Order: sequence, then C-alpha cells, then structure tokens
Amino acid sequence: MDYSQLQSKSVLVTGGAGFIGSHLAERLLKEGAKVIVFDDLSTGKLSNLDLVKGDPNFKFIKGDVCVYDDIRDVFLMNDIDYVFHLAAVVGVKRVQETPLICFKDIDGYKNILDLSQIKGVKKIVYSSSSEAYGEPVSLPEKEDGVHNPGTRDTYALTKLVGENMFLGYNDQRGLPATALRFFNVYGPRQESSAYGFVTGVFIRQLLDGKSPTVYGDGMMTRDFIYIDDNIEAQIRALLSDKTNGHVINVGMGRQTTILDLAEKLISISGREDIQPAFVQSKRTDIKYRCPDITKMKELVDYIPQVGLDEGLKRTFDWYKEHYTNS
Repeated sequence: MDYSQLQSKSVLVTGGAGFIGSHLAERLLKEGAKVIVFDDLSTGKLSNLDLVKGDPNFKFIKGDVCVYDDIRDVFLMNDIDYVFHLAAVVGVKRVQETPLICFKDIDGYKNILDLSQIKGVKKIVYSSSSEAYGEPVSLPEKEDGVHNPGTRDTYALTKLVGENMFLGYNDQRGLPATALRFFNVYGPRQESSAYGFVTGVFIRQLLDGKSPTVYGDGMMTRDFIYIDDNIEAQIRALLSDKTNGHVINVGMGRQTTILDLAEKLISISGREDIQPAFVQSKRTDIKYRCPDITKMKELVDYIPQVGLDEGLKRTFDWYKEHYTNS
C-alpha cells in the first residue's frame, strides 16, 4: 500500500476524539497527513488526543456535525482532501435509554455529504456497524446477504440509512465513498464505563476486583478486532479505488462467545480466584455475530494481524497502567 498518498493531504476525522477516531488521527499524522479532528465531546474526550495535540499538523475543532453552521465553517476555513465520518451516537446502554437520539445522526450525514461535494472532497469513508445486519439469518454475515434489523432498532436502521446515503452520492453524484461495517473493535482508550463496550467493561471490573458481568448464559458471540487492524483497514479502504461504492465488513471473521472473552481476560489478569457473574437482563442483544471478510481481503487487501489473545493482553496492560477507580 502506497501510504505516501497521504503526505500533506488534509484529512477531516469527525468524531475524532473518540476511541477509534483518536487512534485513526494518530496513524494519519504518522503517515504525513494534516489532520482536523471535529468532535462535540459528548462522548469523546480531549485526553484521547494527548499524544497528538502538540503536532503542528494537528488541529482540533469543537462542534456538532449535525449542526450545519458548525461543520460548514470547518469546510469553509480548510481545504479538505478526505473525510472519515465516525461521529455518531454510540453505546448500547445510551441507545436503549434514548433510542430516538440515533436519528439525529442523519442530519450529520446530509451535512457531510453536501459540503464534501461542494468543496470537492476526493473521498469519504463512512463508519457503519455490524448492527446493520440485525439478528443474522445465516452465518457468516455477507454484505450482500439478508439484513434483519428489528423495526425498533433505531441504531441499526440509522446505520443502514447512512450506508445508502453515502453510497448514493458515490453512484449518483460522483462523490467517491465507501461504507465500512465495523465489528467489535477493542483496544486501549475504549470506553469502559457502564455506557462503554464489553471488553473495556470487563477489564474495568477485573481491575476493581469484581467479577465480569455476563448476561444470560454467555453464549452470545461477537467478532473482536483489535484497534490497529481496524485502523489499517480504514486507511487502505480510503486509498483504494476498488472500495468505492462498496459496503465492506471489517472484522476478524471468527466468533468468540462473551463467556470465553470473560474467561480469557480473567486469565490475563491473573485473578484466577474470580469467576464470571451470570445475570439476567431485559436487554435484547443480538445472539450471534460473525462476518464474511472476503470483500475486505479482496478490495481492501488486508487480513487482520493481531490475534485475540495478543490484542486482549495489550489492551489489559494499557488499562492496568492508566486506569484508576477513583
């Protein structure tokens, strides 16, 4: 892959103060890009950007992508070559508490697309989600297969709307775009509060000397991909014309049960005296997740390199160094 294509290019990362966006900003700067992070800090954190805030090629702008005047000013004041659109409502608990909040993201889609076309952006990479599949009808989940989102699953429905909007601009208006369906990304800096994600939550519980909380029987499966592999796939998707107009799964291509995840982290923590705590819940989580990653291999030209055991150890070690329960 010719990463020199990023040299001196201006790249806008919406939602760039979040877990994934901050890692993406770091990598883009390493490749010589000029990076603008745009974030309203509703869930992102400025501390996630500590490693890049002194870089002369880095700029942070606070604003809401769903507010046209906010994001318009970013395009007016900067010549933007590429856009990674990650800004979105995130977290199962947050969505379940206020489900209609997801539809606000559609305003952000419209703003990014219209301004990108007006200003001649070379390409947009839209961050979608495996949740777009809903409860799978068959496994592995294929991009052109059956989608089965619940009619009340506002998060999944919003992601599907986004995919169609971005690829519609690619097909009908000549604005190059690709949509990446992220499966469960994990790694350093991921949100670990009750509004966070399962890997970070489990690690936080273990560091507090508590049992990882497993809902139901723990046999739900997810596909876990380490943050470095996710970032590599995003950048390759941006730089390859083959991805234009496509929806592409980004994952490892293998299932891991939530119980197995908990047991792996218990082992890594060295707390063999702790056992998973099984609890019942009214949450209606998807039972199974496993992507077909053929398109990622063929169009993105990438196979994830970090195995689950290694990735979990790296993640646990980071939390052990940085986490406090105060």
